[in-house]
Amino acid sequence: MTSFANPVTLPLADYKPKHFLLAVSGGVATVTLNRPERKNPLTFESYRELTDFFRACAHDDAVKTVVVTGAGGNFSSGGDVFEIIGPLVKMDTKGLTAFTRMTGDLVKAMRACPQPVIAAVEGICAGAGAIIAMAADMRLATPNAKVGFLFNKVGLAGCDMGACAILPRIIGQSRASELLYTGRFMTAEEGERWGFFSRIVPAAEVLAQAQALAAEVTAGPTFANTMTKRMLAMEWAMSVEEAIEAEAVAQALCMTTQDFERAFHAFAAKQKPVFEGN
Repeated sequence: MTSFANPVTLPLADYKPKHFLLAVSGGVATVTLNRPERKNPLTFESYRELTDFFRACAHDDAVKTVVVTGAGGNFSSGGDVFEIIGPLVKMDTKGLTAFTRMTGDLVKAMRACPQPVIAAVEGICAGAGAIIAMAADMRLATPNAKVGFLFNKVGLAGCDMGACAILPRIIGQSRASELLYTGRFMTAEEGERWGFFSRIVPAAEVLAQAQALAAEVTAGPTFANTMTKRMLAMEWAMSVEEAIEAEAVAQALCMTTQDFERAFHAFAAKQKPVFEGN
């Protein structure tokens, strides 16, 4: 694998990534995978830079939500066949393990960043692209969206980048098993019916609707939204009793915020609360 060094600068509004497009406006960071001539495949470098970006999100209070999309009518075709798959067949076990851990780090970074992540999925969303959409907190789709966990098609297991842990929790064990064992594409209609997508919207509107949803989340209480994301992740490994206790502590912490007090005063005055993130 090639070396890579492009330190993420803060604030993120000033950061100029090399391997994707980034625009920050109104607290919403929009990440655009931008190799449309190849349906936006990932490379060693883009994996690393995306991971570093999501890790940096934890340190930028100005960014409240993140939208991920793809350029040119497709989300992402996954790992680049010639820039990733080709070199992988020449690596030894140590190098391959370093690679698979690096790809998994992207999912870890997306799940660990405090900001909710929304995927706007159009066209092909395959392999690692499907994993990025899966790792997002919310997903919107266009009618032509097709999601494929294609690892089986190239002789690999479906247990890639957390797919066996996360996908069944979104669409159920049997449906996830079908997709991971066969590598077939899930249509947008199936994805909505199964709960993978929140809704299907026209292609011309998917990014705008994802950004509108992000703006709605951004206008909410930042600390509380962060706590919701954290609890949604942590409670997977808890019993119901443990989850109820954890939520009691989390909610008590939220009640110490000024946003909670602002909401009370706004309600008493019959006004809409304006949250400030503290």
